[in-house]
Amino acid sequence: MNIFRDINQLPAFHKAVLTIGTFDGVHLGHMLVINQLVREAKAINGSSVLVSFFPHPRQVIETHQKPIQLLSSFDEKVTLLQKAGIENLVIVPFSKSFADQAADVYIRDFLVKSFAPHLIIIGYDHRFGHNREGDYHLLESAALTYGFQVQEIPQHVLSNISISSTRIREALQHGDMQTANTLLGYPYFFSAVVVSGKKLGRAIGFPTANLSITDSDKMIPAKGVYAVTVAYKSKQLKGMMNIGTRPTIDGGEISVEVNLFDFDEDLYGETLQVSVINRLRDEVKFEGIEALKAQLYEDRNNALQILQRLV
Repeated sequence: MNIFRDINQLPAFHKAVLTIGTFDGVHLGHMLVINQLVREAKAINGSSVLVSFFPHPRQVIETHQKPIQLLSSFDEKVTLLQKAGIENLVIVPFSKSFADQAADVYIRDFLVKSFAPHLIIIGYDHRFGHNREGDYHLLESAALTYGFQVQEIPQHVLSNISISSTRIREALQHGDMQTANTLLGYPYFFSAVVVSGKKLGRAIGFPTANLSITDSDKMIPAKGVYAVTVAYKSKQLKGMMNIGTRPTIDGGEISVEVNLFDFDEDLYGETLQVSVINRLRDEVKFEGIEALKAQLYEDRNNALQILQRLV
């Protein structure tokens, strides 16, 4: 996949088939649009071009609201789009000035000048330009002037995308990994750096790697204990993860820590990719350390049973 970050340095795409969106999470709903894009490009021996934005437009426009939590970081989205079969990914720096340009200027100076599109695949409710005045009908009119075609993404597909994104976020908020992973089409994952902790897990026989999430905007599942797989260098490790305050031990701030099975290497400073497979239980305050240890042994067995099915 070709990745372009400077819209002033784009090549001349051959019969560009273009779609535009944020594609946060690149879930199964998004894949309906991506598959349509790839299929249309192949049908005319053209180039599939997906245009996305960084930062997320809502982070620029909705500054007065609670910051949006993302299903995928920038790097994760790039990786997912590459796997999806996109030939060309164009990342557009999103700013208020970009959002405020007149809709006809957006079409002329951005879409036509930058991409010379053969076909634009866009949703019936897509809005662009100052005060979101541009819409599908304006693109249809401009198509006659500039010589491109416009294809509508059906309403039921767009509704599916919107519903899926909302349901995935709601599922993660409740730790419902089965729903989230089903709608995503892959296990939800995040990247994190291993940082120094209090070494309390090692003291009770369950050493943990304390994780610092690399993207502060990344959505993290609800508090609880999870079965996970961890990608580290060329290794695929199994483990269990706790998200919470460790109420039995110290009840401090929320932390994310993972106990890796059959693995005892120094990971400080290393970056791990954690895939969250299923939730084992809520975080619970136990009567003492021995009760906690007994539960952790049970958690380990339950996690192994779940993870064995992945092999």
